[in-house]
Amino acid sequence: MIRIENLNKNYGQKQVLKNINLCFDRAMIYGIVGQNGAGKTTLFRCLAGLESYDGAIISDFEMLKNHLGLLMTEPFFFSKITGREYIQLLCNARKVDPGNMDERNIFELPLGQYASTYSTGMKKKLALTAILMQENDFFILDEPFNGVDIQSNMIIAEIIHKLKELGKTVIISSHIFSTLSDTCDEIHLLKDGEFLRKVEKQEFSSLEAEMKKLTIGNSIEKLGLK
Repeated sequence: MIRIENLNKNYGQKQVLKNINLCFDRAMIYGIVGQNGAGKTTLFRCLAGLESYDGAIISDFEMLKNHLGLLMTEPFFFSKITGREYIQLLCNARKVDPGNMDERNIFELPLGQYASTYSTGMKKKLALTAILMQENDFFILDEPFNGVDIQSNMIIAEIIHKLKELGKTVIISSHIFSTLSDTCDEIHLLKDGEFLRKVEKQEFSSLEAEMKKLTIGNSIEKLGLK
């Protein structure tokens, strides 16, 4: 369980998160949707202990960050570290044995190659593989499907379902609504640093229609395509 109480985050005079109150339970998959700049990534960084904030984040563990796997939209890699060394580094941080990496390399990544030379999609798959091998209890996946080939996206979706079966908590952001509707139990709508509503599975289609209407409106007509 993760409970967020009255969380606020400011960058100078700009308030990015406003009085966030939210609870994430075990064996549940949560989707976070919102336009660019809504505050999704900032919220994730607060949960991962990478940002200071006002308010409280309470979990089952004394140090949540030691049990949380964070997949960033653009994972960072040192310039001279191979894929294999990166996985080993993250597993060492959790005191976990990664076992036979070649056998567990389901995305067929070139583990002997420098990670900095990987494509965008390969980097994302490497970072995901590493946090999965850490055996975390909570996972935050910021745009896990972006920049990844369709076959790997299918694998990632199944991994998310498997994490739920194992009793893990998974929080996902995505601009591709269909990936959230296929995987999530709840979707939370974030706008300008505030959560506006929570939507359960039976209401996903109506939320998608509402978001399309708000986002698109009559903008296509204004474009004047011929």
